[in-house]
Amino acid sequence: MADDRLSEVFDLVEVRSVVSGGFAARGPWVSRATGIEGLKFIAVVSGRARLTTDGVESPLELDGGDVAVLNGRSWLHAEGGTGDGPRREVAPEADFASTRLLGAARDADVVVGGHVTLNQAGRALLLQALPPVAHVRGSAAPDAATTATTATTAANVRGTLHRLFDEVTRDRMGSAFAIRQYGQLLLLEVLRAYIDQTDLPPGWLRLLSDEQLRPALDLMHSAPGKPWGLRDLAHASAMSRTSFAERFRTVAGVPPLTYLARWRMTLAEKALRDGDVRVGSLAAELGYASESAFSTAFKREVGESPLRYRYRARGASAPAQASS
Repeated sequence: MADDRLSEVFDLVEVRSVVSGGFAARGPWVSRATGIEGLKFIAVVSGRARLTTDGVESPLELDGGDVAVLNGRSWLHAEGGTGDGPRREVAPEADFASTRLLGAARDADVVVGGHVTLNQAGRALLLQALPPVAHVRGSAAPDAATTATTATTAANVRGTLHRLFDEVTRDRMGSAFAIRQYGQLLLLEVLRAYIDQTDLPPGWLRLLSDEQLRPALDLMHSAPGKPWGLRDLAHASAMSRTSFAERFRTVAGVPPLTYLARWRMTLAEKALRDGDVRVGSLAAELGYASESAFSTAFKREVGESPLRYRYRARGASAPAQASS
């Protein structure tokens, strides 16, 4: 779809979701982790778990099919199981094909976890869009308070989670590729469910779901090099300039022209990483009057010159002339 902005963002920020471990446990159990960086997800394939992490007052109760996404947390404590006796310490195992996981009893709690790796643009966009902990329910059922769309999205989270677990527990041809794809699809379904189930904080994720601002967003994304002004963007959304500017800032967290400038830099980063386009041509394509104006804007936003960024992103040593 031409206006599928979430897919566009996923492509630009190069989201990679990686499953890193899992376990099956019966009886009282506890699992801990420290040194967490970036985004981490905890998914309950079956059973239940209680999750605690820094910066969150009350524990999260996770049911089968639920996913918790931890954003910038430093530690986690998960526990579950029923019965008498002390809690047994369990650690996630990378070898998902072990007979202990494959042969997990019906009353076992099965939990998988992983981390989401992002490029610089992805960290700036995705980490800002999510709260410290995002709880996505995979067990929602239609009722008076639940829309059919929400229930369908929850079912998709649950289905993707089970397909992912099926791949990691079976030694089949192509499983490594499938695990990467399902891991990324799981993150996509989690974001969709999060949009449906939660009042989003200001940011690009909330902006993508705002129907009133979508026409203006489509203009900026489809033709980022045009000199869009507030009048053009407000007219596209059938709003006055004042109302448009206020609503955009409330939804996106930044003024519309600041968003446009940052979006241009995100596109520039991808072009510099992935292609051999000349900086002058890229500047003209993105609407800058000169290569110098573009380089100044890029350095102000990214922290280094376009050429130095290109060499660093490709793991090469930058020549002296690229330092300016």
